[in-house]
Amino acid sequence: MGDCKSFSFEIKQEKDLAATGYDAIVHIHWPQQKEHHSKLQSALAGALKRDPSLASEVAILSSDLPAGRIVLSSAGPLDPDYDDVRSFRDAAYKGVKRALKAGVKKPLIHLQGHPDYEDAELVTLLGALEALHVPIQIRELKPENLPKIEQLGVVHADATKGSKLIELAKALEAGRRVARDIGDADPERMAPPKVQQYLEEAFKESSISLKVIEDEKEFAENYPLFEAVNRAASVVQRHRGRIIFMEYVPSGEVKETVMLVGKGVTYDTGGADIKAGGIMAGMSRDKCGAAAVAGFMKVVDLLKPKNVKIVSGLSMVRNSVGSNCYVADELIKARSGALVRVGNTDAEGRMVMADVLCRMKELALSAVNPHLFTVATLTGHAHLAVGEGYSIVMDNGPAKKAGTSKRLVTAGDALGDPFEVSTIRREDLAFHRGKAEGDDVMQCNNAPSSRTPRGHQGPAAFLLLSSGLEGHGSTHEKPIPYSHLDIAGSGGDFPNPATGAPILALAKAFLL
Repeated sequence: MGDCKSFSFEIKQEKDLAATGYDAIVHIHWPQQKEHHSKLQSALAGALKRDPSLASEVAILSSDLPAGRIVLSSAGPLDPDYDDVRSFRDAAYKGVKRALKAGVKKPLIHLQGHPDYEDAELVTLLGALEALHVPIQIRELKPENLPKIEQLGVVHADATKGSKLIELAKALEAGRRVARDIGDADPERMAPPKVQQYLEEAFKESSISLKVIEDEKEFAENYPLFEAVNRAASVVQRHRGRIIFMEYVPSGEVKETVMLVGKGVTYDTGGADIKAGGIMAGMSRDKCGAAAVAGFMKVVDLLKPKNVKIVSGLSMVRNSVGSNCYVADELIKARSGALVRVGNTDAEGRMVMADVLCRMKELALSAVNPHLFTVATLTGHAHLAVGEGYSIVMDNGPAKKAGTSKRLVTAGDALGDPFEVSTIRREDLAFHRGKAEGDDVMQCNNAPSSRTPRGHQGPAAFLLLSSGLEGHGSTHEKPIPYSHLDIAGSGGDFPNPATGAPILALAKAFLL
């Protein structure tokens, strides 16, 4: 079992850059920056004068400070119209990676604020921690690669603020580490039963309660759309699906309830509509939505918000192909009572979330100020529409009135976990309404999402229709805010590491 509870190196706060016991200072530079140590300032000024290109490069300089070296990494120049706080994440990430390449084992990172970015120091530290992460299977199969460093020192001009930043960064990074462990791991290491085992260990003796559903009869009775996708995998014991519910109940009065459903397709063959032409490779990342939800729950456990209740459901399933797999043309009665016609078995993500979302809807009817979310690497269209590194948020009517998308965009911009906003329209609902007599919902068409007009908005409409949430819109006596988050562009494509998006944005919006 991979260690998901602690860092493999010490994170230590230091008073200033003259601290001993370190072998390099990682310094993030940008124009008009004010230095806090005369020797550092002198070394940088001289180097930049000799080689102005260092203002946009990563370089190692000699220093009279005890660490002996300065790893200079630039975050600038910063264009106020188009750049954002991610420049600090990128600079810290590159700086630490360069330090590792030079054999640094005890880096000392220098955190400085920026007048235009309130959370620049936190984002800088998170970038450094991200660079130090080792994937779970490398930790397990090549333990000699761990740890990358022995100690990370952190210097901030304000010791009290620095201490708080370190603790917050550790909590956020712990959550992202859980998400990366699940998201990065191969289809066997994180098959549904292995995800259950990992989470039971990660949340042992925590503030988070777990309830696991694995009985196929219960799937068939209460989660029939999930059961259809799980059918082929169910004949192989180590691949059998799991629905994992997680809950956090705060110590104080509940003022808000956040309810999340994550798509956890541990491997997506496409099913009977099999992925051909080499596009099946990398489909172990189709579980990054559920991975992010699990990681968010780890942040919840560590921060323990006093007035927010959080409920989540992870739909962990393998979309296998075989004689027992579900096929196009099947008509399935969803938990909500809607008759769903299968159009293509490669549209399994919406299927495995719909019944769990319906269960969340039922819970939301008696919840305090509920906000429902689905989180999924759902469509190639989302990746094409907004590009790598961006999540998409789509609100239903009540969520739009509540300002959910704006809340997430603001939070994501602050911590470098950006969102773009899309809108669910009448055409999206019309597209997914049943076409054959008696059908209520059409699962999908037979073109890839990337070739389907409004290819990432449509699945959100499917989830509204198949879960029964459409009936809880703005005019209903009990409207329920619901937002669909498509993280196909931000979750991380193999061989790049899983990112843990949108944990930072969710944490900033609902926990901090």
